[in-house]
Amino acid sequence: MVLTRAVKVGGVSIGGQSGLALLAGPCVIESETHARKMAESLLNLTQRLNLPFVFKSSYDKANRSSRQGYRGPGLKEGLRILAAIRKDYGVAVLSDVHQETEVPAAAEVLDLIQIPAFLCRQTDFLDRVARAGKPVNLKKGQFMAPWDMANAVEKLEAGGNSDVILTERGSSFGYNNLVADFRSLPILRRLGKPVVFDATHSVQLPGGEGNRSGGQREFAPALARAAVAVGVDAVFLEVHDSPDKALCDGPNMIYLDKLEDLLLALLAIDQVVRPLTNNPAAM
Repeated sequence: MVLTRAVKVGGVSIGGQSGLALLAGPCVIESETHARKMAESLLNLTQRLNLPFVFKSSYDKANRSSRQGYRGPGLKEGLRILAAIRKDYGVAVLSDVHQETEVPAAAEVLDLIQIPAFLCRQTDFLDRVARAGKPVNLKKGQFMAPWDMANAVEKLEAGGNSDVILTERGSSFGYNNLVADFRSLPILRRLGKPVVFDATHSVQLPGGEGNRSGGQREFAPALARAAVAVGVDAVFLEVHDSPDKALCDGPNMIYLDKLEDLLLALLAIDQVVRPLTNNPAAM
């Protein structure tokens, strides 16, 4: 197992000799009140568990199944909300960025810029994000082999940015289905970058409900536990207090009130695996 290079995201260190971290939050900003409630609840929980935490929620989800799908409050209002959460709660924040024109404004607020899986090969976009000078969470495309992500990493590094985190979110498996291949995790670690496992998007059923995606959230905890056992630097979880009423990605999001038990299990597994993960000679 390769020891990854640590990436600093706000006050959180991901990779290197650091312990497990969590990237979590609702899929998209539904309202300022809801985003604040989720950020505060997640921060209180992770502080109690001594688990490094980055708050994730998107200001705009441009890749909805249907034009009628809820996308979020948009760039200006969404970034205002994330900036307020960052300031008021002292938490690092993460959001998707979909267009080159969004990058300057997003880089002023976000501690971690996320490149959606569908855009992981877009050369000009990657170059523009790299030049913003912020850490980048690069999600592996559902259509990409893990070793092919080396080319995407090289594009970011050519733009002057080596603070890259790689996220595995499953691979297309026929129509409207994904499968998580855990061989991907050590393969991605060979690139020397911190590796994150996205447990909730890995159980998504893209377009599975016709005009929106479905999901199988009941399997997300099992996949998260398996990924930590293999060895990852962080886990990505979309979390909601009422997933069945969520405006986006509800079927694959985890219930907030069930999160603590899962995190306790992940930390227990990580405590056993971490000495091996951080000692390449032992793996």
